[in-house]
Amino acid sequence: MKPQYALVTGASSGIGQACALALLEKGWHVALLARRTEGFAPWLKAHALDPSHALILQADVSKEPDVKSAFAALESHWGRLDLLFNNAGIFPTGLLPNEVSGEAWRAAVEVNINGAFYCLSGAFALMKRQSPIGGRIINNGSISAHAPRPASIAYTTTKHAITGLTKAANLDGRAFQIAVGQIDIGNVASDMTQAMAQGILQADGSIKPEARMDMQSVVDTVMNMAHLPLSANVLFTTIMATNMPFVGRG
Repeated sequence: MKPQYALVTGASSGIGQACALALLEKGWHVALLARRTEGFAPWLKAHALDPSHALILQADVSKEPDVKSAFAALESHWGRLDLLFNNAGIFPTGLLPNEVSGEAWRAAVEVNINGAFYCLSGAFALMKRQSPIGGRIINNGSISAHAPRPASIAYTTTKHAITGLTKAANLDGRAFQIAVGQIDIGNVASDMTQAMAQGILQADGSIKPEARMDMQSVVDTVMNMAHLPLSANVLFTTIMATNMPFVGRG
């Protein structure tokens, strides 16, 4: 099989790191993009991964020059890109609309929308000009792309925007063999979501624990999307804990 090349944003932790690991273990060459990159070398060593298959890229996705420099480095190093997992994002502190500062709002927009667009744009341009043309882009949406949590206006708005980004890019990608899809993820078991298991604010004002799923379920879903031929595409998929209060939320 020909080598396959991927870029994972937000690869230093959580879903991004788990998916980058899975791709590397399957023999992909993976560009690991994050704001902080000092942990990548020991991480690669701890998992006995071939360092020649990893390209470490330091970038803040909210800064367009950073993203352009990262894509230039990737193209110079490998010459092509078969998969972008557009994963980087932030979840602002939960506040009511009148409590969200302009600074906090802009931070969410700059990372979750602008950053996702800059990375998608860079991937789109490379996939159009490489030979053979084409590739796959998977945007990380969220359950919040469908229904909000209480006090999550900034995050919810940005994730609704990702849905529009996915639809428009998928349409524009048809002529260039670029398949664009979106994964909307619910509660994943991690240190960051421990509060959900203990009890979190619900739409009716109550505090209730929420079910979480294992990270491997998310990884398996992303990998299934990544390995599809470009003649097929998962435009949208939702992965969540079976008992998570999403359907019928509120």
